[in-house]
Amino acid sequence: MYQAIQELNKEKGYAIKKLCALAGVARSAYYKWLGWTPSTKELEIQVLAKEVKLRYDKRNGILGYRQMRTQLNRKLKKQYNKKRYYRIMRALGLKAVIRKKRPSYMKAPETHVVENVMNRNFEAQSPNTKWCTDVTELKYGNGRKAYLSAIIDVYDNSIVSWVLSHSNNNKLVVDTLKQAYEKNPGVTPLLHSDRGFQYTSHEYNRLQLKYGFMKSMSRVSRCLDNQPIERFWGTYKSESYYLTKHDTYDDVLKDVINYIRYYNNHRYTERLEGLSPNEYRRVA
Repeated sequence: MYQAIQELNKEKGYAIKKLCALAGVARSAYYKWLGWTPSTKELEIQVLAKEVKLRYDKRNGILGYRQMRTQLNRKLKKQYNKKRYYRIMRALGLKAVIRKKRPSYMKAPETHVVENVMNRNFEAQSPNTKWCTDVTELKYGNGRKAYLSAIIDVYDNSIVSWVLSHSNNNKLVVDTLKQAYEKNPGVTPLLHSDRGFQYTSHEYNRLQLKYGFMKSMSRVSRCLDNQPIERFWGTYKSESYYLTKHDTYDDVLKDVINYIRYYNNHRYTERLEGLSPNEYRRVA
C-alpha cells in the first residue's frame, strides 16, 4: 500500500495527503514507512526470497519448500530450516505443482509368477543389491502413446537404465534389463516388478537364468509393493512431463532425457544427505 502511494506520487504527481486519505492511512504512518530501514535479518530474508523465486521459476514450479531448502542451502552454503522456506514460499504465493494420480492397469496373464520377496523392505546397504522396475504410459500429440521402462536402484534411487518405446511389449522390458547389465556386469540384485505380462514372460525368465538375478513381484493391486519406481513416476510426471505439451514422440524423448539427467545428477534430497543419486553412489 505504501509502495503504491509512493509510486503514484512520483509518476502521477498526486498529493501525498490525498493519497493517504484515499488509502485510509495516516500521513505520519506513510512518512514513518518512508524512513524505515530494514534490519539485517529482514535484508537477509529479502535476499533469500529473491533466490527462492529465481529457483522456483528456473525449475518451472516443481519445487516444494523441502526440495527448495535442500537446493538453496547447498547453493548458498547456509543451514536455513524448512519453516523459513515454507513461510517465504507462502508469502510469495508459490506452491509446487500437484501430482496427478497414475492410472491403474488391468492385470496381465501370468506365466512365470513369483512371490513378493522384496516385501516392501526398501533399504539397501550397497548399490546394485535391490532394483525395482516398471513401465509407464506417456501420451503425446492427438492421443498417441509412448511407453517408458526403467530400473531404479533402491540404494540411492538412481535410475540404472531406461528405454522409451512406441510399443509396450516384451522387447521394451528386455532392452531395459540388458542396458542395466551392460552398465553393471556381474551384479545379482533382487529385482522387483509387478505381475505384468512382460515380467511373467518366457523371455524375462530366460534373462533371469542368464544374469542370475532374483525375481520378486508385487501382490495383485498393491502398487505400494513397488513404491520406489512408482514414486519416481510421480516425481517425473509432476516435475516435468505434465508441465509441457508434447506434440511428437521426439518431444517426449527429449523430456525424458533431460529430466533423468537432472534427476540423477542434480536433484538433491535429504535422504541422501543433500546429495544427488549419482553423487551418493560415487561416495558409497
